[in-house]
Amino acid sequence: MVKQRKILLTITVLYTLLVLYFMFFAFGRGEASDHTIYTFIFMPDNFLKLPSPSDLMPPTLMDLVGFGNTIAFIPFGILIPWLYRVSFVRFISLFFIAILVLETLQALTFLGSFDINDALQNSIGAALGFGAYKLGFRYRSLGRNLVATALSGLVLFIALWGLGAAVDKLITKVEGPFTAITDWKDTSGNSSTGDKPDSIQINGQKIPLRYNLYSAESLDSRTFTYKSEGRTIFCFTFGNPEPTDYSGEISITRDGQEIFNYTGDFQRTNPEQYPVVYEMPVEPGEELKITIKGGLEIWDVGYKKMQYIWN
Repeated sequence: MVKQRKILLTITVLYTLLVLYFMFFAFGRGEASDHTIYTFIFMPDNFLKLPSPSDLMPPTLMDLVGFGNTIAFIPFGILIPWLYRVSFVRFISLFFIAILVLETLQALTFLGSFDINDALQNSIGAALGFGAYKLGFRYRSLGRNLVATALSGLVLFIALWGLGAAVDKLITKVEGPFTAITDWKDTSGNSSTGDKPDSIQINGQKIPLRYNLYSAESLDSRTFTYKSEGRTIFCFTFGNPEPTDYSGEISITRDGQEIFNYTGDFQRTNPEQYPVVYEMPVEPGEELKITIKGGLEIWDVGYKKMQYIWN
């Protein structure tokens, strides 16, 4: 028993040194030590989420780090209670405090940042290891104990992976159904219902119109305003319908700053790329002004509201 304990202690110390190396010196951290900005992240996000299977084909460095933040700390949950009889509450409390200290040292030495999400992921990994140890070490045979612990750890990790994915779906907003703008006023106060033909012709192709169509009509230009009441995706399709001399222009400003400008010359030189679907995210309270000039037209104008999956 004494010999086994010494071996376990040696493994624990060596593994701790290895983890400390990756926390403070790996990934080029030493080269970045001349930075003079302290980075502290105290607001947790979905720290349960791990990279999805699609993210791992092929895996990137960030994907591996995402797994490593949890997996690399599972052995501590096995080795420490194997060495010392300790309750889960005492173990995870002291472990979390130790991780917070290390995260703080990372930030203060400019060898990383203090990230509460990392600390939580590290502690969850240790908790998985502790659970695997309690489930696995129930036999007299050391070999059977190790196999049972490894299988328990794998099952617990897969359960965590699934739980993280489920929580991510619940707290992440997704695009809702498309809502067409069928009554749009320009800056002169004139209203347009977006009356439209069934289709238009562009580059020899018949383009069906689903919802609406807006243009400058008989005016030199016409400006419409869209103001978001929530986080949305504003979208429309545009182009110069036939017959056309490729005149016209469309510009978009967001809160007074131009963010998009298009002229018919683009369609003249790249006809195969038209019509074009344009989409942009709009934050609550932001105002878009869409100015249409000449023969250019936009259609199927509307927005998709960002909402939670249960909405």
